[in-house]
This record gives sequence, structure tokens and C-alpha cells, in this order.
Amino acid sequence: MHPAFVDSSGAAVPIWFVDQATWPDWRNGLDAGATAFIQACGFEPKPGQHVFVPGPDGSLAAVLFGVDAAGTPGRNPFIAGKLPGLLPRGVYRLANAGTDARLAALAFALGSYRFGRYRAEPEKEVRLEVPDGVDGDELSRIADAVFAARDLINTPANDMGPAEIETAARELAARHGAAVHVIVGDDLVSADFPLIHAVGRASERAPRLIDLSWGDPAHPKVTLVGKGVCFDTGGLDLKSDTAMRLMKKDMGGAASVLALAQMILGRGLRLRLRVLVPAVENAVSGSAFRPLDVYRSRQGTSVEIGHTDAEGRLILADALALADEEEPELLIDLGTLTGAARVALGPELPPFYTDDDALAADLARCAEAENDPLWRMPLWRPYDSMLDSKVADLDNAGSGGFAGSIICALFLRRFVHAAKAWLHLDIFGWNPTTKPGRPEGGECQAARALYALLCERYG
Repeated sequence: MHPAFVDSSGAAVPIWFVDQATWPDWRNGLDAGATAFIQACGFEPKPGQHVFVPGPDGSLAAVLFGVDAAGTPGRNPFIAGKLPGLLPRGVYRLANAGTDARLAALAFALGSYRFGRYRAEPEKEVRLEVPDGVDGDELSRIADAVFAARDLINTPANDMGPAEIETAARELAARHGAAVHVIVGDDLVSADFPLIHAVGRASERAPRLIDLSWGDPAHPKVTLVGKGVCFDTGGLDLKSDTAMRLMKKDMGGAASVLALAQMILGRGLRLRLRVLVPAVENAVSGSAFRPLDVYRSRQGTSVEIGHTDAEGRLILADALALADEEEPELLIDLGTLTGAARVALGPELPPFYTDDDALAADLARCAEAENDPLWRMPLWRPYDSMLDSKVADLDNAGSGGFAGSIICALFLRRFVHAAKAWLHLDIFGWNPTTKPGRPEGGECQAARALYALLCERYG
């Protein structure tokens, strides 16, 4: 069971959700002393506001927590994620979360996250009883995986390099009986992963391709590919100091696919899972790859380097080509790839791309149901010409400076031919500010929506 949850204790303090419509009846049902106390506190049933209701002996009898009424546009199903930061030590239960009980409980757990690797974080020991009818093991499985991804992203690059991502993958594999094969350093060249090697060779920390596999080979093949750039200086086309500041999170795709794999393995879905993580550091040294260099990819396509800061798509290209050779039923890649996606949709709404309309509809529905927002963007074929190079088959950055996220998706699409369905997600992997259930810092985006989709198809 996740640390935020407990089984029924019989003595939990009830949390009552109240809104503008239900508040008058609530107020009228309270005794005079409690009513006077709540009025003195200035409580109003606005979303996120709370008040403690005293019992006759002065003990905590209940918590009133303001929410939007059901059906309110923009209602936040994760509003309960504020509660761990508001409540005193103790065990609580959701007295009337209704149809949102599962998401409310999950938000409570996700809102309890703290990153304490380098600074001691006081343990408040605020716990929630798993609501009736909610699968506590499943919620714990999801919350544990999200916490693991957040920890990986939040860890600074001096302690989270390619080798440390490999360690995380090996530990996950060991817990679930999965196999791991890793190709490191110059062996990437002999194994025919030239783009991964080119991007990572400038760092003292050797690049690698991590390959995890699990499940019955007779089951449908699902392959996950995650961008694992442990730190991105931008290469010789150096980023500015402000743009480089958050680049420890540039391995957010790797963290998210490992989290998704953790959910899948814990659930034991009926699929043959493969996880590919090209893990590199895009550093600057005498051996760094240069603008206008040309490299042959694993697929055989030649790529001109239009910009060394468009490195994530290069390492994903080689990994996608490997994944595609196996003709999986579903091939999914995640990466923190373009600032253009954030300009278009902001940090909370990652775009996704696919040619499969049914897959897109299913994912959009799961994203909404799980409060894991995603938005479909078009693979707009007329922009393919922006990838033209005068000396190679492709330019990695594209020309014109427009539609950056779409151009990246179109670039990656060139390396997928045999997979029955392909899905690309351009995530941000970071919460700029704290919101309910989403503390400031590293975030595991898209994994919960994808997990719900895979559970529907292979559960």
C-alpha cells in the first residue's frame, strides 16, 4: 500500500466536500457552537478552502473542504490534492467524494509527494483511508510509479546520468523478472546506433541504449521508447543560461516510460512489453557533434545536423528504428522535445501525434478520465518539405522556424514503417508551480493516460 493510504481504521476523521449549493444545508445541520466557530474562521465553500469542525470536547470532528459543484465547467477533479498540505497529522476518510472518489484519493496521494533526497522533509503522517469501492492496490501502483518518475526527474544531473538511468531500469526489471540488455559507449557504433553515439560521445559519461523486455512473446507486442537526455547543454549550438536551467528534466521521457512500465509490470497486463531508453548527455567538448555534420541513422537514412539542440529526436530515431524492426502492434515514444509544444499548449497539456484515429480517440478519452491532459496535434504532411536537406535525406531541425513540434513529429515518423500503430508524445515533464496533486518540480506526464489505454486493450 502506498504510504499515503491506509486500510479502514474505524477512527478516521471525515472530510466533507461542500459547494455553494450544498453549504446552506450543511450549515443548518451544525450545532450552534460549531456554526459560530466556522463563521469566526470566515469559511466560505470556495474551491480549495477548508475549515476544521470541532467536536463537543474540542477534538477534530470533521473537515469541510470547498469544491466546485458537479457539472461546473473547469471543475478540478484533483482539488483533493491540496489536502495533504492543509491537514494536521492523522487518518482521514472521504465522506462524500461520490463518483470522483478514485481521482480524489489518487490526487490526495500525488499531492503528498515531497522530494527529500538532499534536504530532510518532515513527515506529517497524513493518511487517507481507501474509499469504499476503490481498488487501493491499483491506486498505490499508479502513485508509486508517478513518485518514482518524479524522483528521477528531480534528481540533478550530477547524480542522474546515463548510468543512473540504467540502474533504475535494472532495478525495475529485477523486481518483476524482466530482462535487460544495455549497449554502452563505442559499442553503439558497432551495434549500428550511430545517432545515439553521435549525440552522447562528447560527455565523459558514456551514452547507452537500455533495452528492457518482459512478457509472453505470443502476446501483443507493445514497445515504449523514452528520451533519456540526462542534461542538455544544447551542444555546440549552446543554450542560453535560462534555457539550460531546467535541463536536468530532459530525461523526462525516459522517467515517464519507466513509470508506465512499472504500472504495466505490476498489473501483469497480457502483452509483450519492450522498453527502449537511449540515455545520453548532450555535452560540449572536442568530440561533440557539429552543425552541418551528416550521419547515417540505423535505418540507413542520412541526417544533416541543422541544430545540435535538436538532439532528442536523433536518439529517438535510432531507438524507433530498432523498435520498428520487430513490427510491434503499438509503438509509443515520449520525450521532452520542443519548446514549440509549450508555446502552443503550455506546460500542462502535452500534444500527441498519430495517424490512427481510433487510437487517438481512445487516448483522448482516457486522458480526460484520468485527469492526465493530452491534446491531439496534426501530422501535417505539407510540412514534410521543411525537413529537406541539400546534402542529406533529412535535416534534423527543419527550416523556417515554424511548427516546431509538428516538424519534430514528422521527423520521427520517417523512422517508423512496420509498426501497426505509432503514437508520439511531446511532454514537458515539469510543473512550474504547485497545483493540487501536482507539486512544483518533475512530473510524470501521459503515463497514467497511456496506462488506462493499455489496461482497456490488454487487461
